[in-house]
Amino acid sequence: MRFLAGVAASICAVNLFIGRTFAWLSLAIVAVCFTVVVQRYLFSISYLWMQDLYVWLNGAMFTAVAGFALLRNDHVRVDIFYRPASVRTKALTDLIGVFLFLLPFTWVVYQYSMPFVARAWSYREGSANVGGMPGLFILKTFIIAFAGLIALQGLAMAIRSILVLSGNEQLVPKSIQYNSDQTLSDLPKGAV
Repeated sequence: MRFLAGVAASICAVNLFIGRTFAWLSLAIVAVCFTVVVQRYLFSISYLWMQDLYVWLNGAMFTAVAGFALLRNDHVRVDIFYRPASVRTKALTDLIGVFLFLLPFTWVVYQYSMPFVARAWSYREGSANVGGMPGLFILKTFIIAFAGLIALQGLAMAIRSILVLSGNEQLVPKSIQYNSDQTLSDLPKGAV
């Protein structure tokens, strides 16, 4: 079980590093977009490659940080039943969800995008716009990275569930431990 906990911790560390690194692209996106607007409206000049650049940076950032968002539990979830559930119920729900929905979804994304990405690499695809950015094939590769990072984080979630359901909750890495959300009934009177 300690080995599984180590695997989960390693996966979380990878997604944490990638997420924190690629999150800085948001600053670059704002800087490039601001520059494009200033050039267009103050100096009446425009570079198509710069317009491609901020869109591509946006795509790279959002696909690369998807695993990080799953690690932080930042994805949209309707949790009417999940939030007040016990830790064991959450673990069972996550385990079923990972194997029934998440991993098949990432497999489908990988299977359908692999020929698309391979074709882009085969002729070093660039922007469809004349004067646009070269290297669109690199951006398309982020689709594969997206599927891989989400699948890895799903595996870490499954390991967390296995650890909890087997009574080894103390081995769950801190970065993915279930947090104890207090419901209104748990708060002392007068706290609301």
